[in-house]
Amino acid sequence: MPRTNPSSPTASPAASSPRDLPAPGGLCAIHQPNGFPRLTTLAKLFAADYWIVLDDVQFTRRDYQHRARLADLDDPARQQWLTIPTHLPNGRPTLIRDARIDDPALACRRTAGMLRQHYGSSPHWPALAKALGPVLDAFTTDRTATVAEISTRVLLDLLGWKGQILTSSQLPSRPGRSVRLADLSAATGARAYLCGTGGMTYLDPAPFAARNIAVAPFLPPLINICSSGRQLSALWALAALGPDAVADRLQALAAVHTVLQPAA
Repeated sequence: MPRTNPSSPTASPAASSPRDLPAPGGLCAIHQPNGFPRLTTLAKLFAADYWIVLDDVQFTRRDYQHRARLADLDDPARQQWLTIPTHLPNGRPTLIRDARIDDPALACRRTAGMLRQHYGSSPHWPALAKALGPVLDAFTTDRTATVAEISTRVLLDLLGWKGQILTSSQLPSRPGRSVRLADLSAATGARAYLCGTGGMTYLDPAPFAARNIAVAPFLPPLINICSSGRQLSALWALAALGPDAVADRLQALAAVHTVLQPAA
């Protein structure tokens, strides 16, 4: 895979400086950095105008912050976990941004090998391999969150996403789960917070209403490529269908969320 310095502009063109806040309006999504994210996660971020990377909450080993479920190109039912071995220097309370990769060089080689093994036979592999170069370079940072974030950035870039990326640890917010999410959303000037199905089970809309921010549930249809999108990395869809085909479908899904209805 071609390599690009992960800190260079070409490695993350969707990124923006937290100090350069975007113009008001649009949709905001807040999500932890996930390694090679699931299609449902990528679809939600693609539908948003701003992604706030939630990097200052506790790392969870059973989540997707350091792993992804890869599906066989010809038989999606055959699946395998790709895991980035991660050390938590502060034990269980370690924040996502502080998690460290165990043996980054070995983890990089294993990741590259598994990606090639699963998707190297795809006609879309050359484009995918080129896009994934900065992800492999990011292993040199020794930070699991950096690899995960860049893996999401490059897939968004590959799909032609034009949004902006901010980081929660560099934005002002108050404590309290819903209050904090509302404060972070307000920092973007967004008119609405795009909330996944899991978040809708606990979210208190009052702090958002106090800031005149709507809460919009994101409900991807469980059909076609999204049918297994809650479990599988989006890499399978990109390799099987190609970036253009996936982008077309996510564009159609994103268009549905541009007309917002208040959350029930």
